[in-house]
Amino acid sequence: MEKQTYYVSIADGEISKVKSANTYSFEIQASDIEIVQLRQYFDEAYQADLKTFVRSHIPFLEYHHDPENHEYDDSLQKAYQMIYSLSNQETQEIIAQLGIIDGL
Repeated sequence: MEKQTYYVSIADGEISKVKSANTYSFEIQASDIEIVQLRQYFDEAYQADLKTFVRSHIPFLEYHHDPENHEYDDSLQKAYQMIYSLSNQETQEIIAQLGIIDGL
């Protein structure tokens, strides 16, 4: 499959073929199928984030006991792992320095 260049913003959950200040955190080379999978991880994180908003209004439920927070963290972990595998050496080093992927 042919890979194309995409620009990804984790904070916004955006994937774009156009490099701009708003959509650029990481540059990746990905196929259409890989982009669909990455989009799915961002969508999962967004849905989990909505659930955590509801949970945040329950004062006695701690973060580490909240399955929605685990779901959110897991989705972002998968997204970062995928971005890491699709990126160049420079981007991989940046992601590794962030210390957010388990096992790097």
